[in-house]
Amino acid sequence: MKNIVTHLAFALLITACGQPSSETTPVASENAEPEISIYTAALESPLRPEADRERDAGRRPADVLKFFGIKSGTTVLDMFSGGGYYTEMLAHVVGDDGHVVSHMSQAMLNFSGDEFEMRHADNRLPNVEVLMAENNELDLDAGQFDAIIMTLNYHDLYWESEEYNWAKIEVENFLAELCEGMKPGAVLGIVDHYAVAGAPPETGSTLHRIDRGIVIAEVEAAGLILDGESNLLRNTDDDRGKIVFDPEIRGKTDRFILRFRKPE
Repeated sequence: MKNIVTHLAFALLITACGQPSSETTPVASENAEPEISIYTAALESPLRPEADRERDAGRRPADVLKFFGIKSGTTVLDMFSGGGYYTEMLAHVVGDDGHVVSHMSQAMLNFSGDEFEMRHADNRLPNVEVLMAENNELDLDAGQFDAIIMTLNYHDLYWESEEYNWAKIEVENFLAELCEGMKPGAVLGIVDHYAVAGAPPETGSTLHRIDRGIVIAEVEAAGLILDGESNLLRNTDDDRGKIVFDPEIRGKTDRFILRFRKPE
């Protein structure tokens, strides 16, 4: 009987030793801070100007850059960057190990000079490089970028203005240059205002809108593949026959978001 009790006690001891104690089992703290994505962190950065934050609701930049797949440590071109709203977001997303090239031209400086100067004053975005290149003079190093973004300016490929010194862009050559600058597998992300389906390219000049079908056809002809599309910025109440600067719809237009990829 003594031996039976001894063996039973030993078995119970072995069973108890096999169960992890509360001291060795990781326990999730109820007060633990949730992990913040690089996109949310960029959006909430205290370095961003208040004027940028006021535009966030209509642009949803964190969601857009997440859809484009912009990663920490990558090299990204912000094409036709203007005042630099997206340049700033990209700088925070790619981080210290990444690099952002902010494209500008003299014509664009005429529109957004004050905001641009504020954005880049005193090297406040140290991982950003400004590339000055006039229309039809873009010259990118081959395989330089992990991603290129064009936000609300593809339609400007069809704008022409002597008054504002905006030369007509040679679209086929322009897209070929973008493709040349992209690494294999790199992304071209485009956001723009919907035009009426079937509208001619000239709508880009008159209403500052572009037919989504034109964009897809031209970019695919340049050798990229349509890799995804998002409805993040849809607004079906938008009157696509109005110029985007109309006070009733400015900042609230119906927008398409397209992600293209360069073949490996």
